[in-house]
Amino acid sequence: MASSILSLKKWLPPRFVFSLVLVISSFLSVISSAYPNILSTCKFDAIYQLGDSISDTGNFIQENPSSVFSRLPYGETFFKKATGRCSDGLLMIDYLALSAEIPFLDAYLSKDGLFDHGVNFAVAGATALSEKDLTRKNVSFVPINRSLSQQLDWMFSYFNRTCHSDKDCFKKNERAFFMVGEIGGNDYNYAFLKGKTLEEVKPLVLDVVQTLKYAVKRVIRYGATRLVVPGNFPIGCFPVYLTKFQTNDTTAYDELHCLKELNNFSIYHNDLLQQAIDELKEEHPNVVIVYGNYYNAFRWILSEANLLGFDPTSLQKACCGIGGEYNFDLSRMCGDPEVTLCLNPNERLSWDGIHLTQRAYELMATWLIHDIYPQLQCEYIVSYSSAL
Repeated sequence: MASSILSLKKWLPPRFVFSLVLVISSFLSVISSAYPNILSTCKFDAIYQLGDSISDTGNFIQENPSSVFSRLPYGETFFKKATGRCSDGLLMIDYLALSAEIPFLDAYLSKDGLFDHGVNFAVAGATALSEKDLTRKNVSFVPINRSLSQQLDWMFSYFNRTCHSDKDCFKKNERAFFMVGEIGGNDYNYAFLKGKTLEEVKPLVLDVVQTLKYAVKRVIRYGATRLVVPGNFPIGCFPVYLTKFQTNDTTAYDELHCLKELNNFSIYHNDLLQQAIDELKEEHPNVVIVYGNYYNAFRWILSEANLLGFDPTSLQKACCGIGGEYNFDLSRMCGDPEVTLCLNPNERLSWDGIHLTQRAYELMATWLIHDIYPQLQCEYIVSYSSAL
């Protein structure tokens, strides 16, 4: 950050630079202190998470104990051991829990899991569509059968075991916070990585969004009153895609050196998802449903990366990776004996070319919390039970 400010002094008036430093310092102070308790004012009793590797806290490794996610360097920064999180440390859901003053969510499949304050049903590699539906769409590369439908079945099985009645569940869940996603990104990942074109993958988006919409309806039927439904990341900024679709055509990249067509694909998904959320709001006026803007959160970090302490020479390089301009090779990924690790993950956005570092997730979570908090209407929410 200091080097960035020094470079500004060459062409900006001193008073302007001083003011800029004050603004940035103040903002970063807010960023660093925001997550500990702002969501605690919502008085959530529990958090329930559905999703994929962006939010999995250990379900995948329970069924795949030999996975690279079950060993270092995954988890090295915070836990000093692997926990099944696809990062060097904490994920966004961990920072949301911290902000709500709720313990980290244990994975549903964890034999020693404590579920007094919520459950994490997310599974790394999970898709929104079922394996059967994806196969019907000619997307056959699905490594696990843990779709959103399976996670919902887990959730409702859990509620049926722990609630004495439907009324009891409604009363319990109206005080809970539900994260329905992010999920759906893998449906596209598997299609793109199998060689399908944008034109071939685009029709899949409507099916994914409709599946997400149906999932929200199912969760609401169990009494959820406050939900966040996250959108997709700007996938054209990630090493996995920058490597696969690398081109000498400079017009294919935007000002942040991301692939424009892939980001436009993410925008298309996010636009349809927001339309679906608007429809759900009309159908369920007593339920607060908020769009989680992962796209803008990540673009903000990337655009302000220098000021946020990231290494400007490695913004789109994986920390744990090998080979090529983006330090990523799909055939030799993080955890492979040949793969090297960067000296300081806190200076990188990308952890392994697909997932982000703890520091990036922390900043994304903080941006997200400040964005969704006013929309959650915690002090005005009408409980589902009183509306009936």
